[in-house]
Amino acid sequence: MGGRDGHRRYRQRLGARGEDRAADWYRAAGYEVIARNWRCSEGELDLVVALPGELVFCEVKTRASDRFGAPAEAVTAAKQRRLRKLAARFLAEHQRVDGSPTRSLRFDVVAVTGSTVDVIEAAF
Repeated sequence: MGGRDGHRRYRQRLGARGEDRAADWYRAAGYEVIARNWRCSEGELDLVVALPGELVFCEVKTRASDRFGAPAEAVTAAKQRRLRKLAARFLAEHQRVDGSPTRSLRFDVVAVTGSTVDVIEAAF
């Protein structure tokens, strides 16, 4: 027991807890969580949340500490390009998510370190 599989399970649990905290933050701020861990062949969107007329795609990065850098630093330019493509695919499959036309789109990065949730709105 342990080893590589144990470390992978630990990271998965840590990531799930971070996504839970991020979703809770958005709900408390009045957003509706539209999707969690939405997957297609090109990848995954962690969270999609909405306010009337606004749709937000959220990349959640969770770390136990900032020992290896801030979580948000892991959202590289290549990752941003991939998230934009995933968002386009999501929109193509969910043309009217909340029943009304979307007026604006936003990409947020949520950095979770320990119990701290830092939401970077319009990160890219």
